[in-house]
Amino acid sequence: MKTRIRELRAKMGLTQEELAHQVGVRRETIVFLEKGTYNPSLKLAYKVARTLGSTIEEVFTFEDEDLA
Repeated sequence: MKTRIRELRAKMGLTQEELAHQVGVRRETIVFLEKGTYNPSLKLAYKVARTLGSTIEEVFTFEDEDLA
């Protein structure tokens, strides 16, 4: 999975810590999300997207191999 979290977070001037606080997770979770090594729950994906002023589809993209 690829994400645009880092890009969108930077545009909003948020640190990883600030984003984590706003969505109710630890900073490490944001780090793993940004690296694409953690697949969030639908609820967390929704919170992240809303906080970043985007939709889930704009923030998270699944590659074809992830869907197989």
